[in-house]
Amino acid sequence: MNILVVGNVTKDVYLNLDSRTENFETDKFGTKWLDFSFNASEHRFFHRESSLGGAAVSLEVLQKFGIDAAISGSTLSFKDDNPTADTATHRYILVSDGDVSYLSPTNFTKTTFTPPSQPADYLYLDRSATLTAKTTEAIQNYLKNSPNTKLVIYLREPNNHHLNSLLEKADLIFAEISNAPALDTIDPNKIIHISAEALSYADVSETISVNRINVATHLSTYSIAAATILASFVLGHSVEISLQFARLNIEKSLLNSTLSLPQLQELATSFTAKNNLELIAKNLVLYPKGILAADESGGSIHKKFGQLDIPDTYQNRRNYRNLFFTTKDLEKYINGVILFDETARQLADNGQNFVDYLTGKRLIPGIKVDQGLAPIEAADPKTPDYTETYTKGLVGLDARLAEYYQMGLRFAKWRAAFEIHLDDHGNPLTPTDYAIIENCTRLAEYAEKCQSAGLVPIVEPEVVYDGFYDIHQCAEATAKILDCLFAKLKERHVNLRGCLLKCNMVLAGKQQEHQSTPEEVAKATAKVLKNHVPKELAGVVFLSGGQTVEQATANLAAIIKNGPFPWPVTFSFARALQDPALYAWAGYNQNAEKARQAFLDRLIANTKALQ
Repeated sequence: MNILVVGNVTKDVYLNLDSRTENFETDKFGTKWLDFSFNASEHRFFHRESSLGGAAVSLEVLQKFGIDAAISGSTLSFKDDNPTADTATHRYILVSDGDVSYLSPTNFTKTTFTPPSQPADYLYLDRSATLTAKTTEAIQNYLKNSPNTKLVIYLREPNNHHLNSLLEKADLIFAEISNAPALDTIDPNKIIHISAEALSYADVSETISVNRINVATHLSTYSIAAATILASFVLGHSVEISLQFARLNIEKSLLNSTLSLPQLQELATSFTAKNNLELIAKNLVLYPKGILAADESGGSIHKKFGQLDIPDTYQNRRNYRNLFFTTKDLEKYINGVILFDETARQLADNGQNFVDYLTGKRLIPGIKVDQGLAPIEAADPKTPDYTETYTKGLVGLDARLAEYYQMGLRFAKWRAAFEIHLDDHGNPLTPTDYAIIENCTRLAEYAEKCQSAGLVPIVEPEVVYDGFYDIHQCAEATAKILDCLFAKLKERHVNLRGCLLKCNMVLAGKQQEHQSTPEEVAKATAKVLKNHVPKELAGVVFLSGGQTVEQATANLAAIIKNGPFPWPVTFSFARALQDPALYAWAGYNQNAEKARQAFLDRLIANTKALQ
């Protein structure tokens, strides 16, 4: 595969000037111009760099994609890594006080065309090409004698007559303008529009700044983009991938240094993964819906069933989950579902596994990946007799996450539990600093592993709703835990825009004499979250944590009224959504519709609480 580039080589000279203004003159229109009659020795330059532009940029891009390419009519040489060209036209790029000016010759060097000794696979008329009638005729004659050579044209002016005469022969056209009459008769599938919008740049002329002159100017940006897309096309990539390569090449290129195909592929993979995580996280907290937590472990569901004398069998557990997943219009009220490992492998009534079934309902399936709590030995002999816990599950987590991703799961959850115990004087003994650091370190490691595997992590540090503590002590403990958690997430470079926090509401313990009102809960919770949760986080979802069904909903509604918040806020309830359905079902499938209705009533009540 070889490409012959037809165009001019430009010598770009970058000058970053000091902020003196006496060397600028103002014309009658109020425009300031640099007076080149000044003595250059009296004017200070912060930078003076040179680089080849025009067709040389296109040549470099093509060669870095591993394509055999050359420039017609020009000779490039490299001496001490400093390229020179025998047909360079000088152009000056001046930067002063943040403004960029471009000084170019009125008449560019006319482009010559030297037919190659061996037929080229592609003939690329570069953005820098300034064709004469004679050159155009030579190109047409060459194409007649080389019927297998494909023609690619960069069109930057609406009335370039010499280029217009070649448009009908073109296999691909890069159009910098959209109002060229000559394009009206061309198959639109052959045209790729090169614009700031297409390249995701609000204003590509701003790619030079006072503090960063060593990047491509907007004069080269379009050349980089077109050559990257061409090289990508030639190698068989799609339009979408080619445009992504172009954007990345523009963003990351330096003077004399565009990116190679392997570099762009690595960046694109990372960019896509990052974007996917952020998109999934955003969709999990879309207003006004929540997340269903259907991830009770074997021990938890055994306890639930035991309260109603429901046999804890594999089939009963499947039937119970199936109630919720098959509720009519489920997707109107929730964005995602957290599953347990067993549930993720069970089948819905239609024979699909639950992961595929939920995905088909436009719901995002997730998975609980922690493996329960284990006791922490007291680090300080003076600490209380109360046993604190850490969360197990890091061993073998990478392999499990990889499997879950292949199964179609797209987010995960990990819970750490903190209990508040008081001494005889009412002062908190737990959670200790040691337990907080241990659990937050594990949460951060889990979150990092999740994102590496392509799953959005939900980090759940729960202050357990039990004990004699008051609302202020709950607020202090929650704030301390959140500060530690986000510090550990930062240490692990976890992308917060692709991460969710599942958090307890701030309220007095269940044994506290004065139980918190919804207004008190809302005020305390909003204050803690706004002061201790980074603004870039994708969202906050609340757990119900042992509250009654009505209590959790009332507190949620009150919290929402204390907004607005810098991130989406919603619910991720288990018992507060499921308990009425569990009691209605009671293990008998003939009660299924009654149970679904009870579940639906709670979904409606909680989505209304968000509004």
